[in-house]
Amino acid sequence: MELRQLRYFVRVVERGSMSRAALDLDVVQSALSQQITRLEGELATRLLHRTPRGVAPTEAGLAFFREAQLTLRHAEQAVRAAQQARLSGTVTVGLAPTTSGVLGLPLMQAMRSRYPDVRLHMVEGMSGHLTDMLHARQLDLAVLFDTRLHQAQPAGTGRRWQVQPLLEEDLFLICARGGPGARRLPETITVAELGDEPLILPTGPHGLRSTLDTAFARDRVAPHIVLEVDSLAMVMAAVDAGLGSTLQPWAAMGRYPDAARRFQCARLTDAPARRVNLLCSLSEDELSPAALAARVVVADCVRGLVEAGQWFGTTLIEKGTPSHLVS
Repeated sequence: MELRQLRYFVRVVERGSMSRAALDLDVVQSALSQQITRLEGELATRLLHRTPRGVAPTEAGLAFFREAQLTLRHAEQAVRAAQQARLSGTVTVGLAPTTSGVLGLPLMQAMRSRYPDVRLHMVEGMSGHLTDMLHARQLDLAVLFDTRLHQAQPAGTGRRWQVQPLLEEDLFLICARGGPGARRLPETITVAELGDEPLILPTGPHGLRSTLDTAFARDRVAPHIVLEVDSLAMVMAAVDAGLGSTLQPWAAMGRYPDAARRFQCARLTDAPARRVNLLCSLSEDELSPAALAARVVVADCVRGLVEAGQWFGTTLIEKGTPSHLVS
């Protein structure tokens, strides 16, 4: 049971409607309903029943509502008490361009709200570059992709990373919409169908390319790579100009408010052709209190964005998955 579930339930009871509560909470109604159902499953009892005017608490739900309100008040008091201590310091977080386009601003806002005296240093770079910076202790934590961390860790350092799987992202074939020779993409496509596709991709050291190379090798596809570009902005500019297609998560189009007019995409259906997002940090004995707090905030922001339907084409990796150390 999570505090978020209690907040959701209390707001539903207060508003008497799933749809009105979803609007207040800024979440999609299906995600809200799923959380309420999960809560009822954990409690093994029905908390709400539908009425012609919306929803109303059952007898058990009313009793739970009162206690949930009290728990939330206590939690708010605990937050205020913790904030009075005014956690301070500096934390450096690395995000790839696709990730920062979705996660960057919410993370900055959450850190400002929760820890206003912590100075957040954000670094945007390709996954391979961020990996090198984390090895060099130039970052406290970073969101990386499918990296072979046990192989990438420099030999003889005697230090370890802590790795927490966050989510999986669908990958999409993205090309320009319209223009000379343009064709209409299907909704889905397989890796085996990409042999003749002119592709614009990042180079080998980066997590996305290693994921794609594994998928190509599995299907014995020799990709037709026309450009290798280690900059998301330049990749998308080249695609927009009709120089080729690319394989990226949906978030690659997130910085284009007119993405639907510029691009079209087809989701890759092959299971290996998905990108796993890993929250990687120095080991806990190396992290400052500010960095430990930021690590929790990153995970909370990711979960909140996915559950609110604001990070399309993603699947959360269950929270119960244990973090592990990579040496």
